[in-house]
Amino acid sequence: MTIHRFAPTVWYNTIGSHPPALRIASGDTVVTETLDSAGVDKDGNRRASPSNPMNGPIFVEDAEPGDALRVSIDAMRPIRATGWTRNVLATNVVEPDAVRNLPPSEVVNWAIDRNAQTARLDPPVAGLEHFVLPLEPMIGCFGVAPSLGQAISTATSGEFGGNMDYRLLCPGSVVWFPVAVPGALFHVGDCHAAQGDGEIVGTGIETCYEVTVTLTVEKRSSQVWPRAETADDIIAIGNARPLDQALQHATTEMLNWLVADYGLDKVAASHLLGQVVRYDIGNVFDPAYTVACRVAKRWLPPRR
Repeated sequence: MTIHRFAPTVWYNTIGSHPPALRIASGDTVVTETLDSAGVDKDGNRRASPSNPMNGPIFVEDAEPGDALRVSIDAMRPIRATGWTRNVLATNVVEPDAVRNLPPSEVVNWAIDRNAQTARLDPPVAGLEHFVLPLEPMIGCFGVAPSLGQAISTATSGEFGGNMDYRLLCPGSVVWFPVAVPGALFHVGDCHAAQGDGEIVGTGIETCYEVTVTLTVEKRSSQVWPRAETADDIIAIGNARPLDQALQHATTEMLNWLVADYGLDKVAASHLLGQVVRYDIGNVFDPAYTVACRVAKRWLPPRR
């Protein structure tokens, strides 16, 4: 295994078949510093255009269409003492009659204490003077190039991954993406210091991180949608709009995973899902919504 320190000079606002910025072997580790979602670096300099400029793409040797790219999120280290969010709920997450009464949405700043691993509004707002959050870093936007030569905006998501904004895609998690082009062409960016479910103000706490990932090719995968695993759960992710379509994609991916890898037939898998499944909303702000279908490992039979 080789560790690559990747310092990009070009960033992309689409995930697609762009010229590879780095070539690595399967199983190698990459350490890279991301910009925030507005294209600003750790020193406060704008290096790229919004939104969600991506580091990459990274070409992984031996990755071919029909494989999966296993992404181990090994570490995320905050490299800036500031972050920012929007300050008002998105108009699509409240009732239509309530929209006219929402204040104008503005950008507000957060102070990030990298020693204490906390974040607070700077300046605080009335009623939240003592509101201090623990840092819960996550990768908001990452994935592999889609098929057919497409270059898809980092504002949205699909089978290839993209702007899913799901808070469990964090250090210690493993994510699998279905490979659609030679080399997979992995992209990463848009890191958040914290974020609630749904990204319902349109942002997490947007800032810069040093991200360490290990990229491994798994041959001949049957998956269609992103999958993930934490210490406690397995997760299938669907990205679409309306929300019920995203749920359908996630549930179908989980059903197929339980049948293929855990040896359950569809009746047994249905019993299991019917009683223990948990659904998380990753994002309801972007053009495609994200739903995660999650099953605790303690309910699973041994993997085949």
